Amino acid sequence: MSQKIGWIDNLRAVACLMVIMIHTTTWYITNSPQVAEYHWDIANLLNSASRVCVPIFFMISGYLFFGERSAQHRHFLRIVLCLLFYSAVALIYITLLTPISEMISIKHLLQKPVFYHLWFFFAIMVIYLLSPLIEVKTVRPGYLAVLVLVLAVVANPNTVDQSVGPFHWLPVNLYIGGDTFYYVLYALLGRAIGMMDTGKRAISWLAGLLFAACVLGISVGTKKELHINGAFSDTWYLYCGPLVFIAAVSLMILFKNCLNQRPLPGLALISRHSLPIYGFHALFIHFMRTHHLDHTRLPLLDIPLIFAVTLAGSLLLAIGLRRIDKYQLVS
Repeated sequence: MSQKIGWIDNLRAVACLMVIMIHTTTWYITNSPQVAEYHWDIANLLNSASRVCVPIFFMISGYLFFGERSAQHRHFLRIVLCLLFYSAVALIYITLLTPISEMISIKHLLQKPVFYHLWFFFAIMVIYLLSPLIEVKTVRPGYLAVLVLVLAVVANPNTVDQSVGPFHWLPVNLYIGGDTFYYVLYALLGRAIGMMDTGKRAISWLAGLLFAACVLGISVGTKKELHINGAFSDTWYLYCGPLVFIAAVSLMILFKNCLNQRPLPGLALISRHSLPIYGFHALFIHFMRTHHLDHTRLPLLDIPLIFAVTLAGSLLLAIGLRRIDKYQLVS
């Protein structure tokens, strides 16, 4: 189904690239004392612009499976096999190329992922499990705007506390707890936006401006927290935070309106292999960062280099894996 929807393929590919960018720039964000302020600002901006990647994946899954078509047995089988396969690959990497104890990873396999990026496979299972129960109705843009305002900003537990004297006014407590609520909400909105008529030029401009404003807000807020705390804080980086939420919604609308024809050639290739690219990419970055194959003293060289090597290496492995995996169970 997704292969017939150009903007979905383009959006998935860009989200995949954003995941790589987040993990490429993380070293600079979390090691601010060792990084010049100018270079930290660049890494922070790139990271801030990429925070929507995981929400976008949830929105795409919701668009595909929260309608007439829901996740089938083969989809559940594939996600479980992917979790097992990429966990096994990560365990081999940990055993052979790191001092990390593989026994600890195995012991807690069902509580946390073997390697940090594999958490997504656990979270996406919730969307698949709920999909047979959910069929999103067509809604008006005004309702969607109010929904995002109330649930993503006013009542979002991740909204930065706001008070006037002793009176605490944000966030409003609607008893929303846990990130899973927002992952499901992303999926619901993905389907709602996908069915909505958003084709007006004014909506595209508004979506683009909102995305840019949110990226700027995330970047500025993160730097402000750094100055206040003297260390990195992920307050503004949270996938379920208000600015990330609005940015993800805006970017999906922007792609739906402006890139709704056939998939772009380069993005089509990445989209077809986005799953194994996601599964492999973190290992490349970790290896280069821990084996002194990076150039952190030259960030303007290091960031493009780590990004390019990771993308190229992951894509090559993905292409090779697909040739072996004839039924595309893990590729």
